Amino acid sequence: MHLVSHPDEVKVVSKRFGKGATDLDRYLALDGYKAVQKALGMQPDGIINEVKNSGLRGRGGAGFVPKQSAKPKYILCNGDESEPGTCKDRLIFEHDPHAVIEGVVIAGLAVGSHTGYIYIRGEYRYLSNLMQKAIKDAYARGLLGKNIFGSGYDFDVYWHGGAGAYEVGEESALMESLEGKRGIPRIRPPFPAVVGLWGGPTVINNAETLASVPHIILGGAEWYSNLGTPKNGGTRLFCLSGHLNRPGVYELPMGYNLKKMIYEVGGGIPNRKKLKAVVPGGSSTPVLTADEIDAPMDFDSLMKAGSMLGSGGVVVLDETTCIVKFALRTMKFYRHESCGWCIPCREGTDWLEKTLIRLHAGGGLKKDIDNILYLSENMLGRTFCPLGDAAAMPTIAFVKKFRKEFEDHLEARPCAFEAAGSVERLPVMA
Repeated sequence: MHLVSHPDEVKVVSKRFGKGATDLDRYLALDGYKAVQKALGMQPDGIINEVKNSGLRGRGGAGFVPKQSAKPKYILCNGDESEPGTCKDRLIFEHDPHAVIEGVVIAGLAVGSHTGYIYIRGEYRYLSNLMQKAIKDAYARGLLGKNIFGSGYDFDVYWHGGAGAYEVGEESALMESLEGKRGIPRIRPPFPAVVGLWGGPTVINNAETLASVPHIILGGAEWYSNLGTPKNGGTRLFCLSGHLNRPGVYELPMGYNLKKMIYEVGGGIPNRKKLKAVVPGGSSTPVLTADEIDAPMDFDSLMKAGSMLGSGGVVVLDETTCIVKFALRTMKFYRHESCGWCIPCREGTDWLEKTLIRLHAGGGLKKDIDNILYLSENMLGRTFCPLGDAAAMPTIAFVKKFRKEFEDHLEARPCAFEAAGSVERLPVMA
Protein backbone atom coordinates (compact mmCIF):
# COMPACT_ATOMS: atom_id res chain seq x y z
CA MET A 1 0.00 0.00 0.00
CA HIS A 2 1.25 3.47 -0.88
CA LEU A 3 1.90 5.42 2.33
CA VAL A 4 -0.04 8.66 2.63
CA SER A 5 0.20 11.47 5.18
CA HIS A 6 -1.51 14.63 6.37
CA PRO A 7 -0.30 17.54 8.54
CA ASP A 8 -2.84 16.70 11.27
CA GLU A 9 -1.40 13.26 11.80
CA VAL A 10 0.27 12.43 15.12
CA LYS A 11 2.60 9.56 14.35
CA VAL A 12 3.05 7.16 17.23
CA VAL A 13 2.30 3.65 15.99
CA SER A 14 3.15 4.73 12.45
CA LYS A 15 6.33 6.66 13.31
CA ARG A 16 8.57 3.95 11.80
CA PHE A 17 6.45 3.31 8.69
CA GLY A 18 8.55 3.61 5.57
CA LYS A 19 11.82 3.75 7.55
CA GLY A 20 13.02 0.20 7.03
CA ALA A 21 12.15 -0.98 10.56
CA THR A 22 11.58 -4.55 9.37
CA ASP A 23 15.37 -4.79 9.62
CA LEU A 24 16.30 -5.45 13.25
CA ASP A 25 19.35 -3.16 13.27
CA ARG A 26 17.25 -0.33 11.87
CA TYR A 27 14.52 -1.00 14.44
CA LEU A 28 17.05 -0.88 17.25
CA ALA A 29 18.42 2.42 15.89
CA LEU A 30 14.86 3.81 16.06
CA ASP A 31 14.51 3.11 19.82
CA GLY A 32 13.40 -0.46 19.25
CA TYR A 33 13.26 -2.82 22.25
CA LYS A 34 14.12 0.00 24.66
CA ALA A 35 10.62 -0.26 26.11
CA VAL A 36 11.12 -3.96 26.94
CA GLN A 37 14.34 -3.16 28.73
CA LYS A 38 12.57 -0.46 30.73
CA ALA A 39 9.67 -2.80 31.51
CA LEU A 40 12.07 -5.46 32.80
CA GLY A 41 12.95 -3.01 35.58
CA MET A 42 9.31 -2.32 36.47
CA GLN A 43 6.90 -4.24 38.68
CA PRO A 44 4.06 -6.04 36.86
CA ASP A 45 1.41 -3.84 38.49
CA GLY A 46 3.42 -0.79 37.43
CA ILE A 47 3.25 -1.86 33.77
CA ILE A 48 -0.49 -2.52 34.01
CA ASN A 49 -1.18 0.82 35.70
CA GLU A 50 0.93 2.72 33.17
CA VAL A 51 -1.12 1.30 30.29
CA LYS A 52 -4.38 1.74 32.19
CA ASN A 53 -3.65 5.40 32.98
CA SER A 54 -2.74 6.08 29.35
CA GLY A 55 -6.36 5.75 28.28
CA LEU A 56 -5.51 3.02 25.74
CA ARG A 57 -8.73 1.14 25.04
CA GLY A 58 -8.89 -2.57 24.37
CA ARG A 59 -6.39 -3.70 26.99
CA GLY A 60 -7.64 -7.28 26.93
CA GLY A 61 -8.18 -7.87 30.63
CA ALA A 62 -4.58 -7.88 31.87
CA GLY A 63 -5.80 -6.63 35.24
CA PHE A 64 -8.15 -9.61 35.53
CA VAL A 65 -5.53 -12.33 35.04
CA PRO A 66 -4.97 -14.22 38.31
CA LYS A 67 -1.51 -13.64 39.75
CA GLN A 68 -1.18 -17.29 40.70
CA SER A 69 -2.12 -19.97 38.21
CA ALA A 70 -1.47 -23.69 38.05
CA LYS A 71 -1.46 -23.43 34.26
CA PRO A 72 0.80 -21.32 32.04
CA LYS A 73 -0.35 -17.83 31.07
CA TYR A 74 -0.43 -16.73 27.46
CA ILE A 75 -0.38 -13.52 25.42
CA LEU A 76 -2.28 -13.68 22.15
CA CYS A 77 -2.02 -11.03 19.42
CA ASN A 78 -5.14 -10.99 17.28
CA GLY A 79 -3.90 -10.17 13.80
CA ASP A 80 -6.90 -11.67 12.03
CA GLU A 81 -7.85 -8.34 10.51
CA SER A 82 -10.92 -9.35 8.49
CA GLU A 83 -13.38 -6.49 9.06
CA PRO A 84 -14.35 -4.94 5.70
CA GLY A 85 -13.10 -1.38 5.53
CA THR A 86 -10.09 -2.12 7.75
CA CYS A 87 -6.43 -2.49 6.79
CA LYS A 88 -4.43 -0.87 9.62
CA ASP A 89 -2.80 -3.96 11.15
CA ARG A 90 -1.63 -4.86 7.68
CA LEU A 91 0.62 -1.78 7.65
CA ILE A 92 1.99 -2.55 11.12
CA PHE A 93 2.98 -6.06 10.10
CA GLU A 94 4.43 -4.75 6.86
CA HIS A 95 6.45 -1.84 8.25
CA ASP A 96 7.00 -2.43 11.99
CA PRO A 97 6.67 -6.13 12.94
CA HIS A 98 9.12 -5.85 15.84
CA ALA A 99 6.78 -3.35 17.56
CA VAL A 100 4.15 -6.10 17.79
CA ILE A 101 6.71 -8.54 19.19
CA GLU A 102 7.85 -5.95 21.72
CA GLY A 103 4.27 -5.26 22.78
CA VAL A 104 3.62 -8.97 23.25
CA VAL A 105 6.71 -9.34 25.46
CA ILE A 106 5.75 -6.32 27.62
CA ALA A 107 2.24 -7.72 28.04
CA GLY A 108 3.85 -10.97 29.14
CA LEU A 109 5.95 -9.18 31.74
CA ALA A 110 2.81 -7.48 33.06
CA VAL A 111 1.01 -10.74 33.84
CA GLY A 112 3.86 -13.19 34.40
CA SER A 113 3.51 -14.96 31.07
CA HIS A 114 6.40 -16.61 29.27
CA THR A 115 4.70 -17.42 25.95
CA GLY A 116 3.14 -15.27 23.25
CA TYR A 117 1.38 -16.06 19.97
CA ILE A 118 0.91 -13.77 16.98
CA TYR A 119 -2.06 -14.93 14.88
CA ILE A 120 -2.22 -13.41 11.38
CA ARG A 121 -5.13 -13.79 8.95
CA GLY A 122 -4.59 -16.32 6.19
CA GLU A 123 -4.87 -13.74 3.40
CA TYR A 124 -1.84 -11.92 4.84
CA ARG A 125 0.54 -14.70 3.82
CA TYR A 126 3.27 -12.37 2.56
CA LEU A 127 3.07 -10.41 5.83
CA SER A 128 3.34 -13.64 7.79
CA ASN A 129 6.71 -14.19 6.13
CA LEU A 130 7.86 -10.77 7.39
CA MET A 131 6.67 -11.57 10.90
CA GLN A 132 8.37 -14.97 10.93
CA LYS A 133 11.65 -13.37 9.87
CA ALA A 134 11.31 -10.71 12.59
CA ILE A 135 10.79 -13.41 15.23
CA LYS A 136 13.76 -15.41 13.92
CA ASP A 137 16.00 -12.33 13.98
CA ALA A 138 14.93 -11.48 17.54
CA TYR A 139 15.80 -15.00 18.72
CA ALA A 140 19.19 -14.80 17.02
CA ARG A 141 20.04 -11.66 19.04
CA GLY A 142 18.84 -13.03 22.37
CA LEU A 143 15.83 -10.70 22.46
CA LEU A 144 13.50 -13.71 22.62
CA GLY A 145 13.90 -17.13 24.19
CA LYS A 146 15.96 -17.87 27.27
CA ASN A 147 17.23 -15.07 29.47
CA ILE A 148 16.07 -12.14 27.32
CA PHE A 149 18.40 -9.12 27.56
CA GLY A 150 20.35 -11.04 30.22
CA SER A 151 17.49 -10.46 32.65
CA GLY A 152 16.87 -14.05 33.68
CA TYR A 153 13.36 -13.86 32.20
CA ASP A 154 12.39 -16.34 29.50
CA PHE A 155 9.88 -15.46 26.80
CA ASP A 156 8.97 -17.28 23.60
CA VAL A 157 6.95 -15.90 20.68
CA TYR A 158 5.32 -18.00 17.97
CA TRP A 159 3.62 -17.12 14.69
CA HIS A 160 0.38 -18.80 13.62
CA GLY A 161 -1.42 -18.31 10.32
CA GLY A 162 -5.19 -18.32 9.90
CA ALA A 163 -7.17 -20.05 7.18
CA GLY A 164 -9.20 -17.11 5.94
CA ALA A 165 -12.15 -17.09 8.36
CA TYR A 166 -13.69 -13.82 9.59
CA GLU A 167 -15.15 -15.71 12.54
CA VAL A 168 -11.77 -16.27 14.17
CA GLY A 169 -11.45 -12.56 14.73
CA GLU A 170 -13.71 -13.28 17.73
CA GLU A 171 -11.37 -14.02 20.61
CA SER A 172 -12.72 -17.40 21.70
CA ALA A 173 -12.95 -18.68 18.11
CA LEU A 174 -9.39 -17.43 17.65
CA MET A 175 -8.24 -19.57 20.57
CA GLU A 176 -10.08 -22.61 19.18
CA SER A 177 -8.33 -22.12 15.84
CA LEU A 178 -4.94 -21.69 17.48
CA GLU A 179 -5.47 -24.95 19.36
CA GLY A 180 -5.98 -26.72 16.04
CA LYS A 181 -9.75 -26.99 16.20
CA ARG A 182 -12.56 -25.56 14.11
CA GLY A 183 -12.80 -21.79 14.61
CA ILE A 184 -16.15 -21.53 16.39
CA PRO A 185 -16.89 -19.44 19.51
CA ARG A 186 -16.87 -20.73 23.06
CA ILE A 187 -19.61 -20.24 25.60
CA ARG A 188 -18.64 -17.59 28.17
CA PRO A 189 -18.05 -17.45 31.09
CA PRO A 190 -15.36 -18.52 31.73
CA PHE A 191 -13.58 -15.61 30.09
CA PRO A 192 -10.12 -15.86 28.47
CA ALA A 193 -8.39 -13.90 31.23
CA VAL A 194 -9.20 -16.82 33.55
CA VAL A 195 -9.60 -19.82 31.21
CA GLY A 196 -8.17 -19.23 27.75
CA LEU A 197 -5.63 -21.02 25.56
CA TRP A 198 -5.31 -24.65 26.64
CA GLY A 199 -7.19 -23.71 29.81
CA GLY A 200 -4.63 -21.14 30.94
CA PRO A 201 -5.20 -17.43 31.66
CA THR A 202 -4.87 -15.51 28.36
CA VAL A 203 -4.55 -11.83 27.45
CA ILE A 204 -5.83 -11.08 23.94
CA ASN A 205 -5.28 -7.80 22.08
CA ASN A 206 -5.16 -6.73 18.45
CA ALA A 207 -1.93 -5.76 16.73
CA GLU A 208 -2.50 -1.99 16.92
CA THR A 209 -3.10 -2.09 20.67
CA LEU A 210 0.01 -4.17 21.34
CA ALA A 211 2.15 -2.03 19.03
CA SER A 212 1.06 1.02 21.04
CA VAL A 213 2.29 -0.39 24.36
CA PRO A 214 6.06 0.13 23.82
CA HIS A 215 5.43 3.79 23.00
CA ILE A 216 3.40 4.20 26.20
CA ILE A 217 6.10 2.60 28.33
CA LEU A 218 8.77 4.88 26.85
CA GLY A 219 6.76 8.10 26.64
CA GLY A 220 4.66 7.68 29.77
CA ALA A 221 0.94 7.40 30.43
CA GLU A 222 0.37 11.13 30.79
CA TRP A 223 1.99 11.94 27.44
CA TYR A 224 -0.02 9.31 25.61
CA SER A 225 -3.29 10.16 27.35
CA ASN A 226 -2.97 13.85 26.46
CA LEU A 227 -2.80 13.01 22.76
CA GLY A 228 -6.48 12.03 22.78
CA THR A 229 -9.59 12.82 24.79
CA PRO A 230 -10.54 11.93 28.40
CA LYS A 231 -11.07 8.15 28.66
CA ASN A 232 -9.93 7.80 25.04
CA GLY A 233 -6.20 8.37 25.14
CA GLY A 234 -3.65 8.39 22.37
CA THR A 235 -4.05 8.03 18.65
CA ARG A 236 -5.80 5.69 16.25
CA LEU A 237 -5.02 4.37 12.80
CA PHE A 238 -8.08 5.33 10.76
CA CYS A 239 -8.67 3.53 7.45
CA LEU A 240 -10.37 5.91 5.00
CA SER A 241 -11.91 4.22 1.97
CA GLY A 242 -14.84 4.55 -0.41
CA HIS A 243 -15.71 7.71 -2.29
CA LEU A 244 -12.77 9.91 -1.28
CA ASN A 245 -10.11 11.85 -3.14
CA ARG A 246 -7.35 10.70 -0.77
CA PRO A 247 -8.16 7.27 0.67
CA GLY A 248 -5.56 5.73 2.95
CA VAL A 249 -4.58 4.92 6.53
CA TYR A 250 -3.97 7.98 8.70
CA GLU A 251 -2.89 8.13 12.36
CA LEU A 252 -4.94 10.82 14.06
CA PRO A 253 -5.66 11.76 17.69
CA MET A 254 -8.59 10.02 19.31
CA GLY A 255 -11.55 12.38 19.18
CA TYR A 256 -10.64 13.82 15.76
CA ASN A 257 -13.75 15.22 14.08
CA LEU A 258 -15.25 12.85 11.50
CA LYS A 259 -16.40 15.63 9.17
CA LYS A 260 -12.95 17.14 9.16
CA MET A 261 -11.47 13.68 8.59
CA ILE A 262 -13.58 13.23 5.45
CA TYR A 263 -13.23 16.66 3.91
CA GLU A 264 -9.73 17.70 4.98
CA VAL A 265 -7.73 14.53 5.61
CA GLY A 266 -9.54 12.45 3.00
CA GLY A 267 -9.79 15.32 0.54
CA GLY A 268 -13.58 15.28 0.22
CA ILE A 269 -15.84 13.53 -2.29
CA PRO A 270 -14.64 13.12 -5.91
CA ASN A 271 -16.33 14.88 -8.81
CA ARG A 272 -18.15 17.33 -6.54
CA LYS A 273 -20.63 14.67 -5.49
CA LYS A 274 -22.59 15.07 -2.26
CA LEU A 275 -21.98 12.91 0.79
CA LYS A 276 -24.76 10.42 1.48
CA ALA A 277 -23.58 8.30 4.40
CA VAL A 278 -20.54 7.09 6.34
CA VAL A 279 -19.80 3.75 7.94
CA PRO A 280 -17.51 4.94 10.77
CA GLY A 281 -15.87 1.83 12.18
CA GLY A 282 -15.89 -1.05 9.73
CA SER A 283 -18.83 -2.85 8.12
CA SER A 284 -20.33 -4.02 11.43
CA THR A 285 -20.98 -0.50 12.72
CA PRO A 286 -24.28 1.37 12.15
CA VAL A 287 -24.19 3.88 9.32
CA LEU A 288 -24.28 7.65 9.93
CA THR A 289 -26.10 10.03 7.60
CA ALA A 290 -24.47 13.14 6.15
CA ASP A 291 -26.18 15.20 8.87
CA GLU A 292 -24.60 13.11 11.66
CA ILE A 293 -20.92 13.30 10.84
CA ASP A 294 -19.98 16.36 12.90
CA ALA A 295 -18.84 14.07 15.72
CA PRO A 296 -15.57 13.22 17.50
CA MET A 297 -14.09 9.88 16.51
CA ASP A 298 -13.72 8.16 19.85
CA PHE A 299 -15.49 5.25 21.54
CA ASP A 300 -17.79 7.26 23.80
CA SER A 301 -18.78 9.98 21.32
CA LEU A 302 -19.72 7.56 18.55
CA MET A 303 -21.71 5.48 21.00
CA LYS A 304 -23.74 8.59 21.82
CA ALA A 305 -24.20 9.18 18.08
CA GLY A 306 -25.74 5.72 17.72
CA SER A 307 -22.77 3.96 16.18
CA MET A 308 -19.37 2.60 17.20
CA LEU A 309 -15.70 3.33 16.57
CA GLY A 310 -15.11 -0.37 15.95
CA SER A 311 -11.97 -1.02 13.95
CA GLY A 312 -11.63 2.57 12.74
CA GLY A 313 -12.55 1.63 9.18
CA VAL A 314 -14.26 4.75 7.75
CA VAL A 315 -16.19 3.93 4.54
CA VAL A 316 -17.55 6.99 2.72
CA LEU A 317 -20.60 6.72 0.44
CA ASP A 318 -21.54 9.45 -2.02
CA GLU A 319 -24.99 10.34 -3.36
CA THR A 320 -24.80 7.80 -6.20
CA THR A 321 -24.68 4.86 -3.80
CA CYS A 322 -27.67 2.53 -3.64
CA ILE A 323 -28.08 1.85 0.08
CA VAL A 324 -30.11 -1.30 -0.61
CA LYS A 325 -27.27 -2.65 -2.76
CA PHE A 326 -24.74 -1.68 -0.11
CA ALA A 327 -26.80 -3.40 2.60
CA LEU A 328 -27.02 -6.49 0.40
CA ARG A 329 -23.28 -6.53 -0.21
CA THR A 330 -22.69 -6.23 3.53
CA MET A 331 -25.11 -9.07 4.31
CA LYS A 332 -23.58 -11.33 1.65
CA PHE A 333 -20.30 -11.02 3.51
CA TYR A 334 -21.77 -11.91 6.90
CA ARG A 335 -23.88 -14.77 5.55
CA HIS A 336 -20.77 -16.22 3.91
CA GLU A 337 -18.61 -15.77 7.03
CA SER A 338 -21.10 -17.13 9.58
CA CYS A 339 -19.65 -20.28 11.10
CA GLY A 340 -23.15 -21.80 11.29
CA TRP A 341 -22.80 -22.75 14.95
CA CYS A 342 -25.94 -21.00 16.20
CA ILE A 343 -29.36 -20.78 14.57
CA PRO A 344 -30.06 -17.00 14.88
CA CYS A 345 -26.91 -16.13 12.94
CA ARG A 346 -26.93 -19.05 10.49
CA GLU A 347 -30.60 -18.71 9.54
CA GLY A 348 -30.87 -14.96 10.13
CA THR A 349 -28.08 -13.94 7.76
CA ASP A 350 -29.35 -16.37 5.11
CA TRP A 351 -32.92 -15.06 5.18
CA LEU A 352 -31.77 -11.45 5.27
CA GLU A 353 -29.58 -11.99 2.23
CA LYS A 354 -32.42 -13.67 0.31
CA THR A 355 -34.86 -10.91 1.22
CA LEU A 356 -32.44 -8.15 0.24
CA ILE A 357 -31.69 -9.87 -3.08
CA ARG A 358 -35.39 -10.03 -3.89
CA LEU A 359 -36.02 -6.47 -2.74
CA HIS A 360 -33.17 -5.00 -4.72
CA ALA A 361 -34.23 -6.91 -7.84
CA GLY A 362 -37.66 -5.29 -7.68
CA GLY A 363 -39.52 -8.38 -6.51
CA GLY A 364 -39.98 -7.33 -2.91
CA LEU A 365 -43.19 -6.81 -0.97
CA LYS A 366 -43.92 -3.94 1.38
CA LYS A 367 -43.84 -6.32 4.35
CA ASP A 368 -40.26 -7.29 3.44
CA ILE A 369 -38.94 -4.04 4.84
CA ASP A 370 -40.51 -4.67 8.24
CA ASN A 371 -39.40 -8.30 8.06
CA ILE A 372 -35.80 -7.18 7.55
CA LEU A 373 -36.06 -5.11 10.73
CA TYR A 374 -37.82 -7.95 12.58
CA LEU A 375 -35.19 -10.52 11.62
CA SER A 376 -32.30 -8.18 12.46
CA GLU A 377 -33.71 -7.14 15.83
CA ASN A 378 -34.28 -10.77 16.79
CA MET A 379 -30.65 -11.63 16.01
CA LEU A 380 -29.29 -8.99 18.39
CA GLY A 381 -27.94 -10.49 21.61
CA ARG A 382 -29.05 -14.00 20.70
CA THR A 383 -25.92 -15.42 19.13
CA PHE A 384 -22.87 -17.15 20.63
CA CYS A 385 -20.58 -14.42 19.36
CA PRO A 386 -20.87 -10.86 18.02
CA LEU A 387 -21.04 -11.91 14.34
CA GLY A 388 -24.84 -11.96 14.52
CA ASP A 389 -24.85 -8.47 16.01
CA ALA A 390 -22.32 -7.36 13.38
CA ALA A 391 -24.76 -8.36 10.65
CA ALA A 392 -27.87 -7.03 12.38
CA MET A 393 -26.77 -3.61 13.63
CA PRO A 394 -25.80 -2.06 10.29
CA THR A 395 -28.88 -3.54 8.62
CA ILE A 396 -31.21 -1.98 11.18
CA ALA A 397 -29.53 1.41 10.68
CA PHE A 398 -29.73 1.14 6.87
CA VAL A 399 -33.49 0.51 7.00
CA LYS A 400 -34.33 3.06 9.68
CA LYS A 401 -32.26 5.87 8.18
CA PHE A 402 -32.91 5.16 4.49
CA ARG A 403 -36.35 3.53 4.56
CA LYS A 404 -37.61 5.57 1.61
CA GLU A 405 -34.85 4.16 -0.52
CA PHE A 406 -35.97 0.64 0.38
CA GLU A 407 -39.57 1.59 -0.44
CA ASP A 408 -38.47 2.98 -3.81
CA HIS A 409 -37.41 -0.55 -4.78
CA LEU A 410 -40.94 -1.95 -4.32
CA GLU A 411 -43.63 -2.52 -6.94
CA ALA A 412 -41.19 -4.01 -9.43
CA ARG A 413 -39.42 -0.69 -9.82
CA PRO A 414 -35.83 -0.99 -11.04
CA CYS A 415 -33.02 0.39 -8.92
CA ALA A 416 -32.76 4.06 -9.86
CA PHE A 417 -29.03 4.05 -9.10
CA GLU A 418 -28.35 1.09 -11.39
CA ALA A 419 -30.43 2.74 -14.09
CA ALA A 420 -28.14 5.76 -13.75
CA GLY A 421 -25.14 3.51 -14.26
CA SER A 422 -23.78 3.94 -10.76
CA VAL A 423 -23.80 0.31 -9.62
CA GLU A 424 -20.12 -0.10 -10.45
CA ARG A 425 -19.33 2.90 -8.27
CA LEU A 426 -20.20 1.17 -5.03
CA PRO A 427 -17.16 1.74 -2.85
CA VAL A 428 -14.72 -1.09 -2.39
CA MET A 429 -14.13 -1.41 1.34
CA ALA A 430 -10.38 -1.66 1.86
